[in-house]
Amino acid sequence: MKLIQLDGTEGGGQMLRTALSLAMITGQPFRMTNIRGRRPKPGLMRQHLTCVKAACVISDGTADGAEIGSTDLVFRAGKLRGSSYQFAIGTAGSTGLLYQTLLPALLHADGPSTLRLEGGTHNPLAPPFEFLDHVFLPALRRMGAEATISLIQSGFAPVGGGIIECQIQPCPKLIPIDLHERGELIDMRLRVPTRNLPDTIAARVLATALDQLPCEDAAVEPREPGPGRGVCCLYQANFANTAELSSSFGELNVSAERVGRRAAKALADFIGTHAAVGRHLADQLLLPMALAGGGGFTTMAPDEHVSTNIAVIGKFLPVKFQIDQADRGKRVITVA
Repeated sequence: MKLIQLDGTEGGGQMLRTALSLAMITGQPFRMTNIRGRRPKPGLMRQHLTCVKAACVISDGTADGAEIGSTDLVFRAGKLRGSSYQFAIGTAGSTGLLYQTLLPALLHADGPSTLRLEGGTHNPLAPPFEFLDHVFLPALRRMGAEATISLIQSGFAPVGGGIIECQIQPCPKLIPIDLHERGELIDMRLRVPTRNLPDTIAARVLATALDQLPCEDAAVEPREPGPGRGVCCLYQANFANTAELSSSFGELNVSAERVGRRAAKALADFIGTHAAVGRHLADQLLLPMALAGGGGFTTMAPDEHVSTNIAVIGKFLPVKFQIDQADRGKRVITVA
């Protein structure tokens, strides 16, 4: 079978993860060159390599070039097998991104699957556990997927040590989703998970977020004893038809006030657009919608991840995406 050719110069790990998912589902092999070509450290890092190796395990596949730093990879999938799997990233690399690589494929497996994934659960530039549980998975369930996740132990960057467990039932054909109207605001919820840091830091994060965007349901959540230390701000809004969760994370030389302000401002900006789907969920829904063969949603002005993700999907599936401008700066993304 002819190799699908992909150039990863302009993209990041998302290009690779989408290609792995679709190669497992469609059986089409691919070659990706210049992987993460314009990143400060090009090539496969440990979290990307774990995705590749996990894809090989669940699909009985092969991967040439599967090593740290590799910028050229050839992946061929075999038969997807529903089973019980355990994968450890070995760093604070995101368990959520690994999960989102494997989930679409295991929905097409020959039986139920369970996953135990070890690594980071709360780290920058990746969806935290709560986003997957409260925003991403509810949207997929509207499309017919049966999948749940549980947080066994939090893992904050840069140490990691987190664990999530996942259950996935086969769902060979997803249902097209229509998320053009988010409906009335039901409630908002603000949480500040923290580990091994003074209580005053989390309290400052919480207070600043509340000053920026008031909320009646707000609390600091000290997490179970575990490795490393960390703090993050999770601000969620629940609407009649959908939900959105913004997040920000404590970092060296970043004040607690800035952490709280980032999350609150991001959620306030989303609320102000009247879109149904947030910017991150918009990118994550592209692949499920393409597999469903239709659907659409309103969202905020998309970032570059959307265009690169659409380009990869188009190499594997005969679908066409359309992005139209709407009022209040919204975009309408549809697929057919």
